Amino acid sequence: MSNNFSFAVEAHDLVKVFPRGKVRALDGVSFHVEEGTILGLLGPNGAGKTTAVRILSTILGPDSGHASILGHDVVKEAETVRRIIGLAGQYAAVDENLTGRENIRMVGRLSHMSWKASGARATELLESFGLSDAGDRVLRTYSGGMRRRLDLAAALVARPPVLFLDEPTTGLDPQSRQDLWGVIENLVAGGTTVLLTTQYLEEADRLARNIVVVDHGRVIAEGTPATLKANLGTSVVSITLRDNDMARRAALLVSSLSAKEPIVDHNIVELTVEDGPKVGAEVLRTLDAAEVPIGGLALREPSLDDVFLSLTGHKSEAETEAERAARLGRAKGAKHRGDDPSDAGGRDAA
Repeated sequence: MSNNFSFAVEAHDLVKVFPRGKVRALDGVSFHVEEGTILGLLGPNGAGKTTAVRILSTILGPDSGHASILGHDVVKEAETVRRIIGLAGQYAAVDENLTGRENIRMVGRLSHMSWKASGARATELLESFGLSDAGDRVLRTYSGGMRRRLDLAAALVARPPVLFLDEPTTGLDPQSRQDLWGVIENLVAGGTTVLLTTQYLEEADRLARNIVVVDHGRVIAEGTPATLKANLGTSVVSITLRDNDMARRAALLVSSLSAKEPIVDHNIVELTVEDGPKVGAEVLRTLDAAEVPIGGLALREPSLDDVFLSLTGHKSEAETEAERAARLGRAKGAKHRGDDPSDAGGRDAA
């Protein structure tokens, strides 16, 4: 294996255009992943995340630019690259008519492992992923979370040093997502390099050492989660109003108090500020003087969702209805608890 590389994964000015729809899926995307770390490639549907992964995993060729895995060019050395990577996509690439053990063993045989070695590897992976008891059941009986864990296990049969995870937790319930996050963290602790594409802000915040945000085929921000959040501001003031019209009116009244243009999301107005308690008190005075009734006010630290919204102009599309209801309800909760704005910092984490 070549040692002539600076990073485990390198992408330079990748461009990919799909002529039929005249879609420029990638428009000069560049990033790198350090060995033994996780890079979060963050963006909405259609941002170019999956296209980038398909190029890096040799499924697609770039129209221009170049990329390498552990120093091996993904176009010129595609066969070598395929031997040193693992890929788990958004949808479990497993055969539901086979058992979990048979699925893993089949991947092992396709990777030129002996029957004995593939069987031993299947037993090892089923145990590692908490699937030993279900190993001899057909996949039709597996839950979505179990299938996703099996798909990840199958991607690790040949012990690849680099792993691509393309939205691996899409559609999973919260507990299954947490379980899979633990598995990914253990892999990285063992030295695996991971490129993780996701729409989940919480996922990127927890797992990734560095984050690259893409939108419409371009990189629009990159850095550590802490850096990206710090660039937004030190606090977010969230104000709940009666309806969207009232929220827009309130946003105009308090816009001068925000470091950036206020964000209006349905009946919620959010301000990014440096001194949360002071601005919160000023918001109350300003809206009270204008006779604009509020349903609640809360202070919190910026989240990656705030960063994403600031950069792209919209929330992450992965936000579920339940998550959105909880987020909108948190500011209302401040009113019901009788919280003082100066005492609300850190209670709300979107």
